[in-house]
Amino acid sequence: MATFGIDLGTTYSCIAYVDESGRATVIRNAVGEDTTPSAVYFETADSVVVGKDAKSVAMLYPGLVVSLIKRQMGTDWEQTFHGDRHTPETVSALILRELARSAGQQTGHAVEDVVITVPAYFGLAQREATRKAGHIAGLNVLNVVPEPVAAALHYEAMESGRDRTILVFDLGGGTFDTTVIKLAGNDIHVVCTDGDHHLGGADWDDAIRNFLLGRFLAENPGSEAAGNEEFLQELTLRAEEMKKSLSSAQSCRHTMRFGGDTCRAELTRAEFEELASTLLETAMDITGRTIGTAREAGVTAFDEVLLVGGSTRVPAVAAMLGERFGFEPRRHDPDQAVAKGAALFALIESVKIMLPGPTGDGAQAGISDTKVEEVAQHLGITADKVRKLASKSVTSVVPRAFGVKVIERADGKAVPEENPAFKIVHVLEANRPLPASPDTQQFYTVYPDQVAIQIEIWEQAGAVASADLADNSKIGDGVITGLPPLPRQSPIDVTFRMNETGLLRVEAVELKTGKKLNMELQTEGLAEAKVDEARSVIARYATSE
Repeated sequence: MATFGIDLGTTYSCIAYVDESGRATVIRNAVGEDTTPSAVYFETADSVVVGKDAKSVAMLYPGLVVSLIKRQMGTDWEQTFHGDRHTPETVSALILRELARSAGQQTGHAVEDVVITVPAYFGLAQREATRKAGHIAGLNVLNVVPEPVAAALHYEAMESGRDRTILVFDLGGGTFDTTVIKLAGNDIHVVCTDGDHHLGGADWDDAIRNFLLGRFLAENPGSEAAGNEEFLQELTLRAEEMKKSLSSAQSCRHTMRFGGDTCRAELTRAEFEELASTLLETAMDITGRTIGTAREAGVTAFDEVLLVGGSTRVPAVAAMLGERFGFEPRRHDPDQAVAKGAALFALIESVKIMLPGPTGDGAQAGISDTKVEEVAQHLGITADKVRKLASKSVTSVVPRAFGVKVIERADGKAVPEENPAFKIVHVLEANRPLPASPDTQQFYTVYPDQVAIQIEIWEQAGAVASADLADNSKIGDGVITGLPPLPRQSPIDVTFRMNETGLLRVEAVELKTGKKLNMELQTEGLAEAKVDEARSVIARYATSE
């Protein structure tokens, strides 16, 4: 039984598996291409088009085509097509289903067990939305894995036998991460990560599109082109093509036409780099922040700086990394490394699920040869490969800081009951190794005679951890009820625990009565009943690539 890895990208997606020779291989889609545009065209009430044709038809039917949906994961984005309500999970599910369908046809293996990649900087809501999308698509999601970790797995498979510390610079179509990873023996250990899930190649495209539009309007004052969706969609497609051309050429041209007006615009590479300079500066600032965090963890040098993601082909990226940090980065299979690494991770997960007892170094001796052979036969790999995979350890870090909402007060002063000031106290810090078990923190009631205590859990949303509510997002809450009237300053212990998969458990205990509140926070997004309903809607669609 094959297992599959899926790189569910903002602009392009890709699926891979580990073939009979033990090599991670990308599976071409129905039209023979390695990657599939992450675009969905809701053609009718019963049919959708996914991929290249959906992207092309966006100019004709912009209101029926969804792209860049990954940027909406974990949000309350919602849109209706032909009477059916769709969310980021359902749109993503259509992309996943098409990848799975095509891969099944190409390999002859049913696509069931999968690992799906997510940006390292995705929070709980985005990660859980990705899982739900896989379930809606009818897939068994073994796990979600950070994209840089998947890239490191593929790199380690290609460069086996060497202990290394690497910096993965992952600039995709819509998201960006920088991650420091240590490879030592059978261990792949994430040291730290940082990023921006609203920064990617699509923003470079927008810079070119805006340049083209500005040039057209300058030559054709009074034109209504800026309000024409079809014209803007056409500019967006041409902008992506020009960006790719400027990776090898010094200049390119495009002729625009609208309402009888024309404009021939030329863009040089130097002009393009100037247009996108702010975007690149943002990426470099994040990289510098990551390097600083790694330094605090004892990492002062990198054996390799890997460029992952198609947008790293922009020449200015490698040039700026060299200029700013003295790096000599190299591209590491930029379009396919993440999917291939996800396929390897899927195989590791499958082995560990199927083998009884603990795995990791020293555990191999406790695994019977009979069981190893059984697992090897089921997965279609050698017994030696099973033992090797069982000993491999992949550990990540907490992607963002998590905390509780509290009322600010000056010592000795009463807290106003109306319009009190709030802040976030982070209990679980970003980049702590998983599983994470920070010390219990104690908080106190602020009003006399409280008979209930509300606990709100918030997640860092800004670039760095901040106490301001505006820089955080609420991800869950609960109430301890049935309390006797408590005196002011009654203590409450709050404990955070996050496991290897990103499941966050929070326990709050009111110490005078011992009453507890327990929450598991990996359930943001659609409820299970909604997932079942969405699966039924998705199953009705006929899909073509």
